[in-house]
Amino acid sequence: MFVGERMSRPVISVTPETPVHDALALFKKEKIRRAPVIKNGKLLGIISERDLLNASPSPVTSLSVWEMHYLMSKVTVKNVMTKKVKTIDVNTPIEEAARIMADSRIGGMPVTRSGKIVGMITETDLFKVLLELMGARMKALRVTALVDEKPGQLAKVTKAIADAGGNFLSFGMFAGPDASSRIITFKVDGMKKDAVTKALSSVVKKFWDIRQS
Repeated sequence: MFVGERMSRPVISVTPETPVHDALALFKKEKIRRAPVIKNGKLLGIISERDLLNASPSPVTSLSVWEMHYLMSKVTVKNVMTKKVKTIDVNTPIEEAARIMADSRIGGMPVTRSGKIVGMITETDLFKVLLELMGARMKALRVTALVDEKPGQLAKVTKAIADAGGNFLSFGMFAGPDASSRIITFKVDGMKKDAVTKALSSVVKKFWDIRQS
């Protein structure tokens, strides 16, 4: 799965000259929290809802409504945007986008194709991928267990479930408490709790949780 398959599009952008209050109105209308700042086809920065709100007058200001409107009309996106922007190519694996965003502590990046902005990948897009990966919208038996970190363990788990008549709906693997183990979480259809524990009793080290979810 690549960034281009999960990015938000079409691109909703603003110009450097866009007044802050107009940008806020656009964000509210389009239900977005960040947008690239583009002029003449060139990416100049990125603006977030937080940037815009921080540039707005405090609710306890002593200014009149007219004074606030006048001052806000003078503040434009270029005054508050972030100029150093991380971008990512459409053909980048989705997990690489997640790594960059997590390591950089950013909520989204413009997506490029041949140097042109064609979309945005955001934390919301990544959350949707996680929902699918973990089968969050499907009702089934959810199993979390600890397995040894060695070749062939996953094959044993999947074979045991398949032999018992189970059907995997989702499967994820995560770091264990130490380097010798891994945590697996999966959803399976066609099996009850007792059948799962029986099928995997000789395969997993420990069951952490089994529930209908």
